[in-house]
Amino acid sequence: MIVDTHNDLLTELAFRHREPTPFSTYWRDQLRDGGVALQVCPIYPAPEHSPEGTLRNALHQVNAFHRAVRESQGSIVSVTRRADLMNLDPETRLGMMLSMEGVEPLGSDPELIELFWQLGVRLVALTWNTRNYFADGAGEPGDGGLGRLGDELVERLVGLGAILDVAHASRRTFYGLIEAAGDTLVICSHGGCRAVHETSRNLDDEQLKVLAERGGVMGLMAHPLAVDSDRPTLERYIDHIEHAVSVMGIDHVGIGADFIRQVATSGAIPDPGRALLPPGVSLADAIENFEGPRGYPALTEGLERRGYSKDEQLAILGGNFLRVFATALPA
Repeated sequence: MIVDTHNDLLTELAFRHREPTPFSTYWRDQLRDGGVALQVCPIYPAPEHSPEGTLRNALHQVNAFHRAVRESQGSIVSVTRRADLMNLDPETRLGMMLSMEGVEPLGSDPELIELFWQLGVRLVALTWNTRNYFADGAGEPGDGGLGRLGDELVERLVGLGAILDVAHASRRTFYGLIEAAGDTLVICSHGGCRAVHETSRNLDDEQLKVLAERGGVMGLMAHPLAVDSDRPTLERYIDHIEHAVSVMGIDHVGIGADFIRQVATSGAIPDPGRALLPPGVSLADAIENFEGPRGYPALTEGLERRGYSKDEQLAILGGNFLRVFATALPA
């Protein structure tokens, strides 16, 4: 049973909003075939939109999420509380959770996060790669962190009971979130290990250790940007899993695949080559033999080849994130 903490499918569903049943047409069978029982779905409005356009884009994605749940006739549940995690099953009861990949839709008003909470958001990353009113992202050339508004937003998120996400955070934002979060759960929904592949999108060993010490889980990202742009293979992806396990322990490693090829090539993203990627890397690139959810059986086989026991495989593939969500979500 797979728990994947990052798939930008809402961007495609919002783009296809005039089509009948876009989720069941383009994604449901993929997730079922891959054994996905819980899929976290980020709201990602492209930062270059105007503030009004960003908010409108975000709400279209929220609407696409709830439309998918509504049209499923009970086979999909919107996960907003602990009880929603019960009896998840890839075949009959898919869990979907709303998250935010950057809080640009809030503009400069932290109070608006309460609206997104009411709409079902339970996991929040303050930044994408760029700077916003609240914090600096991983793609900024300097090392800015949380601003005054960022501190206020984190305080509101903690009060709501949201799970905090350090994916895409600058180094100072990462540590600012850790300090401001108190006992609130902090995870990394999707990223890699900088010791395996050097990029600002990956976490170094010190950050991995801090995340584990706080009870968090690292979701390993299956995109060449994070894995290795020169060797974009499944084995190299498993190298990141092995390194994270060696630094954090088996109980703190999970999957945040970020399967983006289909979304990037669907027309939903006008320029798949942007997104602050290094030369020669496209957003539409993918890991060989691991381009989408149907690749999860190959990952399971790869973990078995590396000597992971059945229990260890279950922990990495979904058990660890299920455990922390069952603790962190509202009762």
